[in-house]
Amino acid sequence: MYLTRHQTPDGPRWALDNAFLPASVGLGLLLEVDAASLGPVLASLPRGDTASGSMLAPLESEQEVWASGVTYMRSREARMAESDTRDVYDKVYEAERPELFFKASGRRTIGAGAPVRIRRDSHWNVPEPELVVVANSRGEIVGYSAGNDMSSRDIEGANPLYLPQAKVYDGACALGPGIVLCAPEAMHSLPIRLTITRDGASVFVDETSVSQMKRAPEELIGYLYREITFPEGAFLMTGTGIVPGEDFTLQSGDVIEITVGELTLVNTVGA
Repeated sequence: MYLTRHQTPDGPRWALDNAFLPASVGLGLLLEVDAASLGPVLASLPRGDTASGSMLAPLESEQEVWASGVTYMRSREARMAESDTRDVYDKVYEAERPELFFKASGRRTIGAGAPVRIRRDSHWNVPEPELVVVANSRGEIVGYSAGNDMSSRDIEGANPLYLPQAKVYDGACALGPGIVLCAPEAMHSLPIRLTITRDGASVFVDETSVSQMKRAPEELIGYLYREITFPEGAFLMTGTGIVPGEDFTLQSGDVIEITVGELTLVNTVGA
């Protein structure tokens, strides 16, 4: 099953497998349902017209997007190379407790086709392609989306305490184009691919797999839900295993294409 959110003349509307659901159905309501019942509940809902209208980020203002860092060896190596405090990243990679941080509210999250941004006070910016897991109010993983955790590497590299400024700003979080509903085990080996195009030519291409993660999505969600409640569910970016080299930085007009499993998220870097 595949959920998408669309802009219509009457406001945002959710669709299931490209057919509109009743206007009263929201994601928060669906994420109150336990994982085993979600499929049957969706199957019982009436379907309307074929979905149309521009795609929106597949979440609502009530949901939050969180993120986990240094979950891949490649991320560990890149963070250590860019920072004067290298042991911080080495320690968190090996530690029992993962790195978790707030990324964006629902209203600050960009959908497919909308422009992402790079900070004006940063000179080294990269996209971070990530599996984004979707969890219900009980902390059960019910599906996934594709995500771009935009990052200002020079700001975080100067001091790890600058992480919120490097990661949290307008246009820094993109999700979409929709949510694939599936069990968490189905995500463990999903391929992840990043292509960056500039002036019509590819300037960066790389790929990895969720199987290269040090921590399983279930572990990360378990830590996220330990002492925080999410009555209407939550989204968690699970870290990146693709990091462009030190000689690469994004430019205005670059097209970022991120594929996670069967989803492809495309955004252009705005001016």
